[in-house]
Amino acid sequence: MQQLKGTDKKYFTNCKQWYHRKICGKPTVITYECCPGYEKIPGEKGCPAALPLVNIYNTLGVVGASTTQMYSERAKLKEEIEGPGSFTFFAPSNKAWTALPTEILDALVSNVNIELLNALHYHMVNRRLTSEELKHGSSFASMYQDFPVHIQHYSNGIVTVNCARLIKPDQHATNGIVHVVDRVITAVSNTVQSLLDIDESLETLQTAMAAAGLTTMLENEGQYTVFAPTNEAFEKIPQETLNRILGDPVALRDMLNYHILKQIQCAESIVSGTPMETLQGTVLEVGCDGDQMTLNGKAIITKTDQLGTNGVIHFINELLIPDSAKVLLELAEGSSVATATRLFVEAGLTPYLTGSEALTMLAPLDDAFKGSLTMTPEMRKLMTNHIVKEQLSSKSLYHGQELETLGGLKLRVFVYRNNLCIENACIAAHDKTGRYGTMFTVDKVLSPPTGTVMDVLKADDRFSLLVGAIQTAGMTELLNQQGELTFFAPTNNAFTAINQLELNRLMRNRQELAGVLRYHLGEGMLVSGGVGSHTRIKPLQGDKLELGVRNYTVYVNKVPVADADLMATNGVVHAVNSIIKPLPPKVDRDREQADGPAALLRPAASSLADAKRFKNDDLFQKVVRSRSSRTMNKSQ
Repeated sequence: MQQLKGTDKKYFTNCKQWYHRKICGKPTVITYECCPGYEKIPGEKGCPAALPLVNIYNTLGVVGASTTQMYSERAKLKEEIEGPGSFTFFAPSNKAWTALPTEILDALVSNVNIELLNALHYHMVNRRLTSEELKHGSSFASMYQDFPVHIQHYSNGIVTVNCARLIKPDQHATNGIVHVVDRVITAVSNTVQSLLDIDESLETLQTAMAAAGLTTMLENEGQYTVFAPTNEAFEKIPQETLNRILGDPVALRDMLNYHILKQIQCAESIVSGTPMETLQGTVLEVGCDGDQMTLNGKAIITKTDQLGTNGVIHFINELLIPDSAKVLLELAEGSSVATATRLFVEAGLTPYLTGSEALTMLAPLDDAFKGSLTMTPEMRKLMTNHIVKEQLSSKSLYHGQELETLGGLKLRVFVYRNNLCIENACIAAHDKTGRYGTMFTVDKVLSPPTGTVMDVLKADDRFSLLVGAIQTAGMTELLNQQGELTFFAPTNNAFTAINQLELNRLMRNRQELAGVLRYHLGEGMLVSGGVGSHTRIKPLQGDKLELGVRNYTVYVNKVPVADADLMATNGVVHAVNSIIKPLPPKVDRDREQADGPAALLRPAASSLADAKRFKNDDLFQKVVRSRSSRTMNKSQ
């Protein structure tokens, strides 16, 4: 048995149903009790002594249901449960009777011949049923006017009858079987919808259900769990939001269906958190904390286990609004994108984020924002370009797709093995799909392209020497024409680190210079988010460039990228502070062994040939010496 510390709640567990030493987040104490019908013998292990079977009446006294035994005698039921027959008795424990409201107990006891007898007969079935035969979703005719008792047998081993837990199952008797339960059960005659209709605290819910056309469903046969928001729950929602949802049949139906599970979930069946599918199609995390049932981790359930013929109702004091009933601003407010949300609002984009236009919001995570975040015309334009016309799903995006923003820009989609990116920003969480719009959470602030690769280099002082080298090598047109290039662009620091004589010689040899630069140019667009632990890219000249990521820094042929993702209309620029050289052949061989089939790489001799092709008076064979103290003068 697992007993909750500080309580008398015990749960029978076996190897298949082990509650990991915790129930509802609280630690348990492991104890051992004799199986039903057996007892210990001093000096011997286990419980070897088999007790003689007695009738149901006497069994009640043995198994901790002496109050039920006493009431059976008072109601003249004793003779029946002592006599011949084969009965199943769901016997309330002594504590179950104590927990009954005084007025109900008084009413039963004051009319023992009718009310009490009927109540006890409702706990009985006129046949022997072991706990194994109590199948999930089954019902059995009771001995009170054949009113059914409703059984749930959950995968965690817990069995309930009318949501009362069997705490001592399978106590055998000569004339049947006793299951001790933790509460007194009452006959169920109303549907779930009827129960909702007669409760004054659910008037707003009743109106909403009628408006959504859902009342008929809860009158029909089924196995439903309804988390019923009270009038108080509706009052907590901003009036504007509530009016919008109540006036929108689609959003209203989604919201109400989000409160309904497809199966009966009694409170006593919960021992930990479990995601459960709703009629709306998404899941609710149904769990518990101590003796409180929780929804999505919050203890908002105020009353449990109001049982109907086709389901069960739990009352909640907070309204649950699914993403599918929210506008874009509401999606953002409930997520980890507070900074982006504030900037969207400050940029005057609220009408788009609360309207009914089909849009997709690209919302960067909070830590993606750096520096000053004051609202300027540039910032307003940037935030406008984080909203795409059309409601999209990340699952339907494809490589090379173009997305048009509210600001009129075209953003490109890149699909990589390990990531899905829009320009430099890669999707960092599951879509949040709202009523009219979808929110993509992205890992970076978007950097829309600002011109060709050549334009990007010319606009950045760090690349002034590279721009000169490109012009000398006659490659200006290549970097201006349409296409997809990845340029690992050497900064001025990379050039000044080369021996001056060697650099002068290289700059005079146009063919060799072009070869060096083309080795820095990869075919296709590769943003930093598309780089995995072993990514290769084919340069315009040479064998391969090998990329990896370490401590959030991208490396190309072991050279760190100093500044990644400078986006251009025909490619992307990654700044490097060193000239990139082919890796030595030994490294290639090691990588062949590490990465798999050698056929994926060219032979080592090929790499040697590449190294020779780029050799220029030992330019790539010598150790690059730092020359931070020397710079090239303009005449050179």
